[in-house]
Amino acid sequence: MVRKTLIAGNWKMNGLQEDGVALAKGVALEAKKRARKDCEFLVCPPFTLLTSVKKALKGSRVMLGAQDCHYAASGAHTGDVSPVMLKDLGCQYVIVGHSERRTNHYETNELVAKKASAAIEAGLKVIICIGETEAERDAGKTIDVCSAQIMGSVPENATAANTVIAYEPVWAIGTGRTPTANEVEDVHAAIRKVISKKLGRANANKMRILYGGSMKPSNAKELLALPDVDGGLIGGASLKVADFMAIAAACPTLTK
Repeated sequence: MVRKTLIAGNWKMNGLQEDGVALAKGVALEAKKRARKDCEFLVCPPFTLLTSVKKALKGSRVMLGAQDCHYAASGAHTGDVSPVMLKDLGCQYVIVGHSERRTNHYETNELVAKKASAAIEAGLKVIICIGETEAERDAGKTIDVCSAQIMGSVPENATAANTVIAYEPVWAIGTGRTPTANEVEDVHAAIRKVISKKLGRANANKMRILYGGSMKPSNAKELLALPDVDGGLIGGASLKVADFMAIAAACPTLTK
C-alpha cells in the first residue's frame, strides 16, 4: 500500500514574527529544492504566526497547520480558536490530542474526538496524537494505552483521507530518548490493527501513522524506513531549517 510520507513540524510555543517568517521562508526554499513527489511538508506554528507564515509559504509546496482548536464553530469560548476560523485563515491541518494538551490541559479522549470531528467537518485534516507515559511503558501497557486512545480519540467521520495518527511516546518527547526501531515498528503495526478494527481495513492500510518523540537527523533514516512509519511529527528539530530538511532528506521512496 502506497502512503506518501508526511514531514510535519510542530513549532509549539516558539517564535516571534521575525524569526517565524524567516524559518517559514527557509523551509519553503529548501522544500522547493527537494522536488520529490513522495514527501509532503507541513509546518504548524503558534496561532500568532499563522497569518505571517501563510504569506511566507505562498507559492511553496509546504502546507500550513495549527496546533489545536476548539470543537465549536463559534460562541462564548474566550481564548479559543475554532476549526472554521483556522480553515478561513488558510490552514489545511490541525493537531489535536498532543500529550502536552492531554497533560497540561487535562484533555480527555472524548474531548480530542470532538475536536477532531469538528475539524474534519470544517474541511481540515487532523493529526491525532497518541502515546504512553514512561510509567505506562514500564508497566508493559504501551499497546493497551495507545489502543484505548485510538478507540476513544478517533471520531466516526475519520478516514485515511482526512486523518493522520501521530504516535508520540510521552517519555521521548523533547528528551532525546527514543524507542528502538523494533519497538517503534511494533507499536505502529499494532496501531494500524486498531485502526482497522475501528475504521475498517481499507482505511487502516491507507492511513498515515507518524512517529514523534525526538526524531532528529541522526535517527530519521532508520525510523522512516520502517514499514508502518509514514513520516514524522517533529518538535525541536523543526525549529532549525537544516535539521528539519535533513529529516526530510531521509524520506524513503514510495514503497509502502
